[in-house]
This record gives sequence, structure tokens and C-alpha cells, in this order.
Amino acid sequence: MTPTPPNVFTFRRDLLASFVVFLVAIPLSLGIAVASGAPIAAGLIAAIAGGIVAGLVGGSPLQVSGPAAGLTVIVAQTVQTYGWRATCTITLLGGLLQLALGASRVARTALAVSPAVVHGMLAGVGVVLVLAQVHVVLGGSPQQSAIANLRELPGQILHPQTHPALLGGLTVLVLFGWSRLPRGEGRFGTALRLVPGPLPAIALATLTAWSLGWNARRVDLPDSLLDGWHAPVLPHGSLHGIVGAVVAIGLVAAVESLLCSVAIDRRRPAGVPRADLDRELIGQGAANAVSGFLGGLPVAGVIVRSTANLEAGARTRASTVMHGVWVLVLALSCGPIIEQVPLSALAALLMVLGVRLMDTARVRDLRHHREAPAYFATLVGVVMLGLGEGVLLGIGIMAVMALRRLTRLSVRAEQLVPVPGDAPAPPRCHVVVEGTLTFLGVPKVTRLLQDVPAGASVDLDLNVDFMDHAAFEAIHEWRAAHERQGGRVDIDEVHETWYERAVTGELSSPRKSPPQTRWWAPWGNRRRRSEAELDGPEVSPSALLLAGVREYHGRTARLVRPIMAELAMEQKPEHLFITCVDSRVVPNIITASGPGDLFINRNVGNLVPRHGSRTFDDSVAATVEYATNVLDIRTITVCGHSNCGAMAALLAGGTEVEHLHGLSRWLKHGNHSLARFLATEPTGEAPLTRLCKINVMQQLDNLLTYPWLHDRVKAGEIELVGLYLDLQSANVQILDRAAGTFVPVPDEAPDGGGTRTSLT
Repeated sequence: MTPTPPNVFTFRRDLLASFVVFLVAIPLSLGIAVASGAPIAAGLIAAIAGGIVAGLVGGSPLQVSGPAAGLTVIVAQTVQTYGWRATCTITLLGGLLQLALGASRVARTALAVSPAVVHGMLAGVGVVLVLAQVHVVLGGSPQQSAIANLRELPGQILHPQTHPALLGGLTVLVLFGWSRLPRGEGRFGTALRLVPGPLPAIALATLTAWSLGWNARRVDLPDSLLDGWHAPVLPHGSLHGIVGAVVAIGLVAAVESLLCSVAIDRRRPAGVPRADLDRELIGQGAANAVSGFLGGLPVAGVIVRSTANLEAGARTRASTVMHGVWVLVLALSCGPIIEQVPLSALAALLMVLGVRLMDTARVRDLRHHREAPAYFATLVGVVMLGLGEGVLLGIGIMAVMALRRLTRLSVRAEQLVPVPGDAPAPPRCHVVVEGTLTFLGVPKVTRLLQDVPAGASVDLDLNVDFMDHAAFEAIHEWRAAHERQGGRVDIDEVHETWYERAVTGELSSPRKSPPQTRWWAPWGNRRRRSEAELDGPEVSPSALLLAGVREYHGRTARLVRPIMAELAMEQKPEHLFITCVDSRVVPNIITASGPGDLFINRNVGNLVPRHGSRTFDDSVAATVEYATNVLDIRTITVCGHSNCGAMAALLAGGTEVEHLHGLSRWLKHGNHSLARFLATEPTGEAPLTRLCKINVMQQLDNLLTYPWLHDRVKAGEIELVGLYLDLQSANVQILDRAAGTFVPVPDEAPDGGGTRTSLT
């Protein structure tokens, strides 16, 4: 994808977005510093380092870094164990660890940690945050552990301090009420959408405490950010404990940053390059090294600030860097104002943030994938044992579950009933073995095979992804014994030929067995399992269709069922794909896509009626509107093909189809393509080929006649792509709009994208 070049338009969006993120970052940075037991200035230093250093060096342009709530528990434990200055050294060393990992290009391996463990960790951190900060809201002080906080909570509730409790309640009320305010149209509604809830919540609590003179502890800032600064000191303690603290801060911050980067990358607008995870890890390491050296908190990519940055319209890394600059300016010039902020208001803000970390929607998704036990084990472990122990417990649970899945085996059998009236025949059985067939599953398989009647004809389907030697010997010995007793065994390996390779001795590497049928082959090329021709003259078209459905049920349905179950309630396609109704064009084959990937509009000639066309037709416009405004699709592709019958009809002046009135009216939408064809010089290609390609270019221009779509393409929010399928070679070409020609699709795309439509 070609990055959006910097211009006045993008700078204006980045400037506005940076200010929105700055408003979000200030209260969160102060609150996280308080919750971590660190100096207040440490939160601001981390926000500045995360914004400027990670923003300049990192590989995720729209991700915003700073002090993260997910690290609060680790930092608080580290401060209690080693002291603040030694914690700064540990943060610096954690940054150096991240730099080494980024330079080693192992960033993606961090994503191997199960999301169930990561979300369980964040939920556990949320519980710990709530239990600790509720004491501050009620005017007390948090204890050293979540269990101690829980034990002391009843007494704190019975004897609260009135003013801090009221300020905390006011903060929570504003936070929840702000998100429910009606957002009307116009400038006022836009302003409400841009102002983040934490800002008015903290501002109102501060104004209330100041105007009424309430007795509540306030933020205590030094005269300057680096006032009394001392170089970080080496921590004193066991080497094992220090190394563990460095690894904990470095890896947890890295994983949280990478997961945030992936989440933001999936939502990036058109024109924004893909995230480089290794470079992002280097940026995080540099920011942590700088933050630790200057006396700041650990830094990580933060989903709250990053989402605010994205939704505020940021387009380049300039918004992230400028947000760090605003924090620096505020810290240097507005210290007296910040010192009026009540600590109970910041604690209430962190309580709400902790509740949001306990995302119940994640639990529903994890239950669907049967990974909820690891989530709850991690959550309970973080609360009861500590963050490191809880994460290790969750990883252990996931390992046990993965081992169980790897050895899962399904064995079923059915006896086929002979057709009435046929001559007596030996019994027939159909046995299906699915999963991973190892020595652990041998008893289950042999127990069922021993129940097969002697002399029976057995169809044994081995749908296994692995078979070890013990399993092979068990099946092979049963087969030999069964055939000695007059039976017959036909073994069909659906995927890999583990059994066949063991029999023939070809054990060098697994290979795919040639499937009996290929799902993408035309019906005429297929055969029934009984080896009768599907396309024989005795088979009616409806029977042919039903035979295909039966083949789908027998072979494909079980493979796509998990995917379809996920998509059953909601679709999230990535692209709108406009193409011809021609039966030879199969979008999912030429794009290697599956269910839920493409939102497809097919019509004769892949035409897009122009805005305000006299031949009125809203079918394509309705599809485009729904795709972009409801499904939030950011890429629209128009795909033409060679030997298009619609284009041939246009070349012939429409005489061949003039008796088809509906088709003749529809083809009038292709007149602009024909006019463009007549106005261009021949290129040496066949006239029909040239018109088919010109038609794709024209339909992209037709899309831009819709004003609302034109504005979004110009703003870089939507990308237009042109493709051309040559049926003879089965190759796809992509439109180079600048050159006005179709070119081969490159074997590799360094930035992961295609050719973007430009309006200039």
C-alpha cells in the first residue's frame, strides 16, 4: 500500500488527533503513576518518552505509547521490593532487552502467547487496580497485595472520608454519563465526540474540590520534571529476582505493545502503511531506555490512547509525536494546575479503567474457542499469587489444553443397510477416524474395529493429521486379520497419506494424497464415489446440483463449519469486490479468500452506473453504500476479465442483444467505456481485450462521480483497486493508475498492499 504523502490536509488531521490523545493521556498518566507508587512526574516523563521516542522510532505509525495500566501491578511490586530509583534501572534494562529482541527480529514470536492468557492477565490487573484504588477513593491507602486490600475493604467502606469519597463518586458519574450524552450533528456534536470523558471528569472534580475547599489529598509535583534528578541506581537483591523483574517488565510491555499494534493495524485507514513489529519493538525499547534513565515509568503501546488517535483521524506518526510534545509543554508550564487534582479523582478514573480491562465480551469469544479456563486461571492467579505467577499458570493451562487438543481423536462407525430386494451380500461398515492418531488413541480405535463383523466390507476413512508407528501397526494388523477372515477393507486417506507411506516405506516426508475430487473443479470434471460419471447423459441438472451439495456435506462442510459458526451472527468482510456475472470468474479462487472475506457485487459487465445517470439503477450504489457506511469496508475492487460478452455486445453496437430489453437498457451504462475506447489510440491488443481493460478504468472513475465517495477517497479513507483476469492464462493483473496500464501482480509487496487510486 502506498503511504499517504504528507500534506496540509493530513497535518491538520494529525494536529487535531494529537490534541485529543494529549487530553486522554494526561489524567491516565497521572493516575497510573499514583497507582504504581511512583512519583507523579514519572507518569508524565513516560508519556513524553512514549510519544516522542516511540513515535519517531517505532514501526506502528498510529500507535500511541505511554504508561500502561497493565504494567501497574508489576511496577508497584518492583518499587516495593527495590525502591524507585532501582526500578528506573530495571525499566532501562527492560528497554535494552526489547532493543535486543527487536534487533533479533523475533517480534512475532511474542504473539505466540495465547490471547486467553493476555486478556486474563489484563482482567486480573483490572481486579487488582479496583481493589487498590477503591481505598484511595474512600480516603485510605492501598495495601501491599490484592488479598490484603480485599480483607481491609469492609472496614474502609464502614469508615470512609467524606470529601475524597464524594469526589471519587463525582468522577465515576461523569465518566459514565459522558459516554451517554447525545451526540448531535453540527459543531457542538463534533466537539463532544472529540473531548474524551476523563478530561471533563477530572476537571469537574478538581474544580469542585478547589471551589468548596474540600479536604482531599492532591497531586504533588516537583518544581520541574527533572527536579532532584539522580542517575538510576543498581538494585540490591538476588540476581534471580532482578533478572526476573527485568524480563517481566520487558516482555509484558513488549507483548502488550505488539498486541495493541496488531489491533490498530487491522483498523488502519487506506494509505497508512502496515506496522513493522520488529521496528515497533525497537521503538518501545528505546522509549523504555530513555524513560528509565530520566526517571519515568515503563512504556508500552496503549489501546485506549491508540484508539482515540485512530478515531480522531490521525494519518501519520506526527500525531503521536506531537501528543508527547503537548505533554511536555503542559508539564513545564501548568504545574500549579495539575497540583490541584485530587488523588481520589485519579483513583476513581483508574477504577473505571480497571473495570473496562475486565472485558466480558472477551470471555464470550474465548468460550466459543474453549479457552475460557486459561483466561480464568490467569485472572485468579494474578489476583491471588501475583502477575508473573498468574501468567505462568495461564501458560501452563494453555499448554495442557493444547496437548489435549493435539491428541484428540474421534472414532465413529455405522453399518450400511443393504437395499431391499438385492441379492444377499456381506455386511458393509463405514468407519471414520478423525484427529491425531497416536499410541494414546490406539485402544479407542481397536476397540471399535474389533466390533466389526467378520467378513464385512469396511470403508475406513482416515481423516488424520498425524499417525505414529504404533497406530499404523494396530490398523495394519487388524486389516490383515480381517481380510484373512474373508472381509474387505478399503482405506481412504482424506488429507495426508500416513498409512500409505508406512506401507510403501516412503517415510521421508508427508505428502498430500491426490484428492478424489477438487472442490474448485467444474462438475463435468468430477466423479461420484461410486465412480459413475456426474456429467453423464442420464443425470439431470438438478441431480447434478444435489450431487454437488452431497459432496459438500461429505467433505467440505465439516472443514468450514468452525469458520461459518464464527460468521453466523456477523460479517466483517475486508473488501467490496465488483465483478462480472460470467461463470468463469470465481472471486474467491483468484483472491485465495474464504467465507467472510469478500462482499461481492456481480452484474453484467462489472458496470457501475454513474451518479445521476438517466438510466436509473441503484443496485450497485446501494451495495457500495452498505459496504462502506455499514460494514466499514475500506477497499473497493473492480475486476474485469477477458472475452467479456457484455463488452463484445458494446463493440457490436448492441445489435445482438437488442431483443433483450432489460439487458439493452443495462448496457447503456457501458457507453462511457465505449466512448473512452474510441477516443484512445490502439495499443496492439485485440479490440475486445482493450475495451475490457478500459471498462475497468472507467468504472473506477464512475465510482468517483458519487460526491460522498469521492470525498472519502480523496481523504485517504477508501482505496480503489482495478483488477483484470485473463481467462486463457488464468493470471490476474492490477491497474497501475498513474501509467494507465495493467501490470502483473508483484510476487511480493514490501508494504503488504496493492496499487492505490490517486485523485491527482
